[in-house]
Amino acid sequence: MHVPFQPHARYPDPALQILDPAFLPLRLYSSTLEQVASGLRWAEGPVYFPGQQGGPGHLLVSDIPGNRILRFDETDGRFSVFRSPSNHANGHTRDRQGRLVSCEHSVTRRITRTEHDGTVTVLATGWQGQRFNAPNDIVVKSDGSIWFTDPLFGIQGWWEGEPATPELPGTWVFRLDPDSGEVTPVITDLGNPNGLAFSPDERYLYVVECRPSPWRSIWRYALSADGRTLDLAGAVRVVQATDHGALDGLRVDEQGNLWCGWGASSELADAPVTLNGRQVWLPAARSEDLDGVRVFSPEGRALAHLSLPERCANLCWGGPKGNRLYMAASHSVYAMHFNTRGAGWPDRA
Repeated sequence: MHVPFQPHARYPDPALQILDPAFLPLRLYSSTLEQVASGLRWAEGPVYFPGQQGGPGHLLVSDIPGNRILRFDETDGRFSVFRSPSNHANGHTRDRQGRLVSCEHSVTRRITRTEHDGTVTVLATGWQGQRFNAPNDIVVKSDGSIWFTDPLFGIQGWWEGEPATPELPGTWVFRLDPDSGEVTPVITDLGNPNGLAFSPDERYLYVVECRPSPWRSIWRYALSADGRTLDLAGAVRVVQATDHGALDGLRVDEQGNLWCGWGASSELADAPVTLNGRQVWLPAARSEDLDGVRVFSPEGRALAHLSLPERCANLCWGGPKGNRLYMAASHSVYAMHFNTRGAGWPDRA
């Protein structure tokens, strides 16, 4: 349910709940939550483009069911259509040349790059002759390689695309080589991998698993010395959403903390209740208690929860100083400033 946004007049903003005093140095006492845009059906995949000479930039965000990409301009607050149709684009990132790299979630099911002149280059459509499932989230490493997840969500129905039969034997994480264009599976044993992000030093890759048993989790993988493969046997589950929370996308700050899109899981309560004479199965958790952003230390310790009026799918760092967190949350885009920046800012926010 969409709850109208009501800004808080008091400092500090009570929407930001401190779960561990270690988070306090990251809080800006006089920063409050803002709603910068609304009117989407399901907001996803935000990516920020810095402005000229350190000035205000702009944000792109996907509206997957709306089959469009929207643009929020920091200079004048305008919210406009950037691309429609978008092939139900989901996740986006910038490459090291400042170009948009996108996961086209359904129908085309491919990885594309938008050049500076606006033309679209197709980078990958599948692996060994088999089409991708539904490319979801994406990051670019400092060596130019592109890493992305490929769950099933975009081909499971008509809401986020069109239903289709999977061609690959699993839901994998891939690496796209910047020189050869070769696509290589790097993780093949996760159930619907979703958000992913590198640690500040790129020694680790974090991946959200959306269909584990019983809870969604974040896995941490160490990269090999050449930065091309992962230590799969040494994977560590750093976060497990055991409170009926549901992880989606994530980003990392300069200190290595994990900022995670958060909401309530789809699980139902153990027994029905009587409402207006009917037996009704309610959700196991209250969305209003969980919707927002959950922040964890690199080791997985919960540090803070930013409560939002809507479930948050994904987020990114932006603003002229790199310390403005943009949150794609259901129908709206929210923003709040913090005393930290995205890891690798501005190349890898």
